[in-house]
Amino acid sequence: MLPDSLALWFVAGLLVWVLYAFIRERWSPDIVVGIAVATLLITGLLESHEVLSVLSNSAPITIACMFILSAALERTGCIDALGNWLGDLLGGDPVKVLAGLVATSMMISAFLNNTPVVAILTPVAIALAQRTQRSASKFLIPLSYATVLGGMLSMIGTSTNILVDGVARKAGLEPFGMFEITPAGIVFCAAGFVYLMLFSNRLLPDRESLSRQLRPNIDRTFMSKLLVPQESLMIGKTLTEAGLTGGLQVLKLLRAEQEISEPNADTLLMAGDTLLVHGQVQDVVELRGAGGQFTFGHDKSFETISSTKDVILAEAIVGRNSRYSHRPMRDLDLTARYGIAVLAIHRQDENISENLDDFQLQFGDVLLVEGTATQIKRFADNGDLISLNTLQERAFRRDKAPIAILSTLAVVLLSATEIMPIEGLAMIGSALVLATRCLDVEDAYKAVDWKILSLIFGMLAISIAMNKVGLVQLIVDQTMGILPAHNPLLILGFIYLLTTLLTEILSNNAVAVLVTPIAIGVAQHLGLDPRAFVVAVMFAASVSFATPIGYQTNTFVYNAGGYRFMDFVRIGLPLNILMMGVAMLIIPVLWPLTSV
Repeated sequence: MLPDSLALWFVAGLLVWVLYAFIRERWSPDIVVGIAVATLLITGLLESHEVLSVLSNSAPITIACMFILSAALERTGCIDALGNWLGDLLGGDPVKVLAGLVATSMMISAFLNNTPVVAILTPVAIALAQRTQRSASKFLIPLSYATVLGGMLSMIGTSTNILVDGVARKAGLEPFGMFEITPAGIVFCAAGFVYLMLFSNRLLPDRESLSRQLRPNIDRTFMSKLLVPQESLMIGKTLTEAGLTGGLQVLKLLRAEQEISEPNADTLLMAGDTLLVHGQVQDVVELRGAGGQFTFGHDKSFETISSTKDVILAEAIVGRNSRYSHRPMRDLDLTARYGIAVLAIHRQDENISENLDDFQLQFGDVLLVEGTATQIKRFADNGDLISLNTLQERAFRRDKAPIAILSTLAVVLLSATEIMPIEGLAMIGSALVLATRCLDVEDAYKAVDWKILSLIFGMLAISIAMNKVGLVQLIVDQTMGILPAHNPLLILGFIYLLTTLLTEILSNNAVAVLVTPIAIGVAQHLGLDPRAFVVAVMFAASVSFATPIGYQTNTFVYNAGGYRFMDFVRIGLPLNILMMGVAMLIIPVLWPLTSV
């Protein structure tokens, strides 16, 4: 156990390390907070029972149940049917399409987790872009922003709302009602809608999706892996004679235990040689049609993929819970399992230059794959990938749709009437959709974002340590020392600004857990009602627009739309400023900054 004089500064230093580790992204956030909690246990700054006490917080359980209800609506085809209806309704007018897409996304996200909403509507937005002869990049950022704003229309619209409410309850505040934040949310959505309608076309770039960027006339390369089979006619030929020079660049040649870096044009090929090459799509397609003289693959099987009229190129984006994420490509065995080849991988507008065998996929990566339509569909379905080219045909349980809809509506309406706390209703609703087979148990486990829950539990434990050693009170005192205590509105603005700045570079849920106790402490120090300050944290920790890493939906459309980092800054920073102005106007009106 550390001395009291050192405990505060040790926790402060640990918190700084946590924030630094979040930014560096060497480990995922849930691992970072796990290390921090373990450190607090080792030093005796947290007891085991204190860590376990975070399990009594209702917010994470409610969030998990809402994930399940959202998945049930997706599995029964409700969101897909809405997407198809939206595509048929909006026609080909770009302005009408944008307005309809933004408004519909806002309304859906008021009651569903916004990440699956974006995942389902991304192919719809791309199809609408093609219909209106516009680039998909004109629609995908507005889609993400609309779902973020829509999440502020109810307490279950985003996990951040539920989490902030849970932290506030632990601090002794009254629970928020289901629609208590709705009037403010409507104002936020209206302001955001007008902004997107006026400026999105001007501020957003014309960017093509990955498959169009990789056309032969575009000087953009990808990495591929070739094997010279035993029966190949290329054995004994030079790289030039084998057609492996010119447009293609052979980076390495692996022969038995020997590695030849940068082989020259006169290097002779031998049976069993493995070559790592850079080239364009057309170059590789031509090699595929060379009568099986080379075998392609990014896994151990090196199964031959036929070059037939049934083989197509397609794009797919890695979903949030994809089974393929965080595993080396060599371990996925994609060719043997699915008969497909991964031709290119796109991440954050950069070419992948490392060996694809060692490359690990992550959420939001876009794959350019080759195979038959059936093979690609099976590959995408099994790995939680979302097709960006066409809507995937899936075996929806449409006969269960009424149950899923009624279960979700019951949770919303009964919670609003305060018949039962939302956590109890959410548990009942999730049990009902599982019992009635709207959703399989395996699908329910996949629907829950366990990394977010682990992050939340860890941050709640860190928050306990911060309070225990007096760090929260120290931050409150220091904040009061630099801000004029006679101007509550200015202090409210400081809390909002601090939260929104942190959210742009860190996890929004982590920021919510960190800042909510500080906001409550500041308000109580001033003798003000802390509810307005909690609402400021709730909104500021969600409306993250200026970077692609501040919110999951931004990360998702980042690669799907071929965006660059500055595209988000250009359109998102003014929107952040607008949202802060709206917050400073509307929050004191609905939650007066009166003394308590």
